This record gives sequence, C-alpha cells and structure tokens, in this order.
Amino acid sequence: MWFIVAGYVVIVNMLMFCFMTVDKRRAVKGARRIAEKTLFTTAALGGAAGGIAAMQLWRHKTRHRSFTLGLPLLVVLHLAIITLIVNYM
Repeated sequence: MWFIVAGYVVIVNMLMFCFMTVDKRRAVKGARRIAEKTLFTTAALGGAAGGIAAMQLWRHKTRHRSFTLGLPLLVVLHLAIITLIVNYM
C-alpha cells in the first residue's frame, strides 16, 4: 500500500512543478496565466513540495506570502498525513 501513496505523492508533485513552470513562462511572455486557485488546489492535494521546488528554481511567486508561508505549512501537513497513513496500514 505504501507504494501507492508514494506514487501519488510523486505524480502530484511533478504536476505542481509543471504547473508552476508553465505559469512562470506565461508570466514572462505576458500570456494567460494559470489561476492561483488551481495552483493552491494542486498544492493542497499533495503537491506543495513540488511547488516549493519550482518557486526556488524559477524564483516564481516568491513575493506572495500566501505561497511562501502556505506551501511550507502544507508540506508539514502532508508529511503528518503520510506518516499516519503509513503507520496505520
């Protein structure tokens, strides 16, 4: 069962990293952006670590307190949830 949890976590973090990368590229080009609601929803569903990685790599959304504080808090929450899931399976 743990491999299903690990697979989900990897996939959703890769998705979030891709969303942040695409949003950064669109921001530079002045094109239509990915909604912050979409970014936060993906982060809340387990992709916060991927979002942090993209934030640091691309220097994207680093001035938004909602991202700089929210994503690390979500990572802590996700780690607690994963720990509970793995320990009680």
